Amino acid sequence: MTSRPMSTRPTTTHSVTDTEILSVAVAQLSPALLDRAESTRRVIGAIGDAAAQGADLICFPESYLPGYPFWLSGGDGARFDDDRNKRLFAHYSDQSVTIEDGHLDGICEALREAGMAAWLGIVERPRDRSGHSLYCSYVYIDQSGTVRSVHRKLQPTYEERLVWSPGDGHGLVVHSLGAFTTGGLNCWENWMPLPRAALYAQGEDLHVAGWPGNDRNTEDLTPVLAKEGRSFVISACAVMRREDVRDDMPDADFVRDAIGDMPANGGSCICAPDGTFLLAPWVGETGVKVVKIDAARVREARQNFDPSGHYSRPDVTQLRVDRTRQTIATFNDG
Repeated sequence: MTSRPMSTRPTTTHSVTDTEILSVAVAQLSPALLDRAESTRRVIGAIGDAAAQGADLICFPESYLPGYPFWLSGGDGARFDDDRNKRLFAHYSDQSVTIEDGHLDGICEALREAGMAAWLGIVERPRDRSGHSLYCSYVYIDQSGTVRSVHRKLQPTYEERLVWSPGDGHGLVVHSLGAFTTGGLNCWENWMPLPRAALYAQGEDLHVAGWPGNDRNTEDLTPVLAKEGRSFVISACAVMRREDVRDDMPDADFVRDAIGDMPANGGSCICAPDGTFLLAPWVGETGVKVVKIDAARVREARQNFDPSGHYSRPDVTQLRVDRTRQTIATFNDG
């Protein structure tokens, strides 16, 4: 089984029985910070937990594999040409995910065996952009264990720009899963009206928002997105604590001091299309929780408002989306 992306535009094919009910899991985990192998084991373990609960889809936090750069804000991350910053970046890069090299193969195999799809947050080091720059990417893997899309975060937020590069629109696609159409965005992308509209326009009715982890982000915005899209919305978050910094990573004591006691307290939650919580924001604990969702509730909510259907006015306002994968060179060897 390979995790290497398909060479063509991702398709929207059904991969589960066309049923109104879908069991969705949210994995609120602590990262093995900057350790790709251990983070991968934790992802596979969560897939097993979700499978035992009958999940059809599992959602992971933003940049979970191999972790969010929590040390930047409190660690003088903007100091130019600093040896420590360069050392940490080099290690971050080494432990990041190159999909073309098979770094997701074990996860893809676990999903195939479980018959489960996933939204997985990774720090990607793609070969099509030199193999050294890093991107915050949300990856959709279907129930056959095939990578169907890789969405690179359009705009890293604030200090994230010190380690992550701006992405492109290639991953602004949706995927059919049973009776649902699912799409995903990273963290503060979920505040951006136009990327949300791009997903709505493709029929999205199950939105997945990946976050580093804090209920201050999810408790207010998740119900708003559900009401706006008349969709189910899953916010997937991590829990990060001082003690989660591994002794064997570079500058471990410095990183512990820079991040404080708990830079991420969780806050994972799930909302119905009317904005009510099916799983209220969940803080301070890790685990995998599963909720059943019913596609009929989307149809009910869209009786009076459908953002890309009867309530849209394409004769007045339209959105143009460039889904070209950015690259610095085009070669013609003919």
